[in-house]
Amino acid sequence: MPAAFDTVIVGAGNAGVSLAARLRRDGVRSVALIDPSPVHRYRPMLNYAAAGQARMSRYERLMATVVPDGVELLPQAATRVDPAERTVTLDTGATVGYRDLVLCPGLTPHWDAIPGLQEGYVDGWAVSAHVPEYAGRACAALVRVREGTVVFSVPPEPASCGGTVLKAMFLACDRWRREDVLDRIDVHLVTPFRGLLGLEHADRRLRPFIEQYGITVHEQSRVDAVDHHARTVSVAGPVPATVEDVHLAYVTPHTRAPRFVADSGLATDDDAALVDVDPGTLRHTRVDTVWGLGDAATVGTRPSGGALRAQVGVVADNLRAARDGGALREYDGYTVIPVAVSRNRLVLDEHDRDGRPAPSVRGIDVTVPRRTAYAFDRFVQPVVYFRKLLRGRV
Repeated sequence: MPAAFDTVIVGAGNAGVSLAARLRRDGVRSVALIDPSPVHRYRPMLNYAAAGQARMSRYERLMATVVPDGVELLPQAATRVDPAERTVTLDTGATVGYRDLVLCPGLTPHWDAIPGLQEGYVDGWAVSAHVPEYAGRACAALVRVREGTVVFSVPPEPASCGGTVLKAMFLACDRWRREDVLDRIDVHLVTPFRGLLGLEHADRRLRPFIEQYGITVHEQSRVDAVDHHARTVSVAGPVPATVEDVHLAYVTPHTRAPRFVADSGLATDDDAALVDVDPGTLRHTRVDTVWGLGDAATVGTRPSGGALRAQVGVVADNLRAARDGGALREYDGYTVIPVAVSRNRLVLDEHDRDGRPAPSVRGIDVTVPRRTAYAFDRFVQPVVYFRKLLRGRV
């Protein structure tokens, strides 16, 4: 007989661990987390690390140490879900039974979407903190730049906090300016959105820094291909371009849900193959005992840690409501994009699913670059994350 749990959660990132903690606090006695990674990272620190503002090792923990008390960690990868039998098959061949299943496995790189990119990473010419194993290399590469052309790209959705690429870019530009080399560096930004992030209230605050640092912006565009031998980045968009003599390509690969989601018949019918949930209730559109949240689910908003906090509460409440026959809560699409514009100031954008401002603090325009916002994001949030959020207390 397979091991069986009340609730099985696939993915032990921010979403999975904090949901497991919340369920335990709500009295759910049998919870399992499935994740093969031995390390849990505070991912919002990756772009700070890439820009040389932090050491990522300080924001990593052994996975076993962040798993909530009373939750069983299964350190294997999920390879298939059988919704009819309510089982998850692991890469060891073992199966795990469940009453309810929550999928939050995160996203995986889709290297083939940008020809030449993976080879560029192997060569060291292309980097990005959004691929965690390359975050340290990204820092070393950005610090070494003293002249030439550097291309940054905001990945198209779905992407894990894709807009925070601007954080690494602005911090790098600020450093180059302080080191008196910025005027020798030609910085390009490729973004899939109109403007910078496609959010007028945020873009108007960020645009002055684009001008201040002399950044060339390719709007509504995507990196189409890279060639690390020729040192070129091909840009597809309203104004196609080939950026030549590129010294460093900070290009994030496209991403999609892990393959097992589609193999299990739980995905959307597109290249991203995300967990197909109702963006309000976060319940699967076809299977009532399956739920999804985070980067790999169709939540209808841009992924972020702030978004996850709201989603965890909705899923936890709806799991209980569904069993009790009560009404399900609706997630409004709240999300947040923190963008450091210098080594001590940060723009914070909060918006709902439709892109409308959704400030969590009334009476303060958090899109104004502030030292306090930078300090909170850089120093306070990590403490809250490890001491509160992962324990289900936020």
